[in-house]
Amino acid sequence: MANILALDTSTDACSVALSYNGELLEDFRIIPRQHTKQLLPMVEEILTEAGISVAQLDAIAFGRGPGSFAGIRIATGAAQGLAFAAELPVLPVSTLAAIALKTTQTEGVSQVIAALDARMNEIYWRAYQLENDVLVGLGQEVVCPPQALTLPGDGDWCAAGKGWSYLADMQADVQQAITDPQQDIYPTAGCMVQLAAADFTAGKGIAPEDAHPVYLRDEVTWKKIDQQKKKSQQ
Repeated sequence: MANILALDTSTDACSVALSYNGELLEDFRIIPRQHTKQLLPMVEEILTEAGISVAQLDAIAFGRGPGSFAGIRIATGAAQGLAFAAELPVLPVSTLAAIALKTTQTEGVSQVIAALDARMNEIYWRAYQLENDVLVGLGQEVVCPPQALTLPGDGDWCAAGKGWSYLADMQADVQQAITDPQQDIYPTAGCMVQLAAADFTAGKGIAPEDAHPVYLRDEVTWKKIDQQKKKSQQ
């Protein structure tokens, strides 16, 4: 198995995971607004615990989004910096896929709709299912109002992620089908390591300079909102 370090700061959680010689180490903390200060010390701690340096890794993985705009920029920048210094490839990993994988492991389900709060009364979401123990995404990652979420197909769907706080605003058939959403399941670096390992084996590593966050929503929208807020405060 490849030796991979994974970072995620896409939500209020900050997590670092290390897969080394077939063993998995993980540090997961709910620390809103502390990611910039805590991420690199967490990386140093986990590498020290394993007794290795960045140069002994095969790749750096990171949560590329969707999620908090500032958060995914932090993880992207940290992954790029570490990878540049050690001349390693990077592996961008979907935060929604990480939520889905975590859900299949903790809830014992095979079909998951992962959703995150996109703010501005919208959600990020995508459906996933296990096929021969491999997580497969259905359709594309979407940002939309909660009312626009539709069930991907038949069968039982497990709902996971903070985006399901909008369940009461969704269509009636979705509310009937989803009765117990697992809102406290976060994307974690531990799951990202597992997803990244498959990508590394498939040769999907990219150069650090080619690693970019995935926002889904056009950043111009956020600039307009910020400008409106400033005007209202004048």
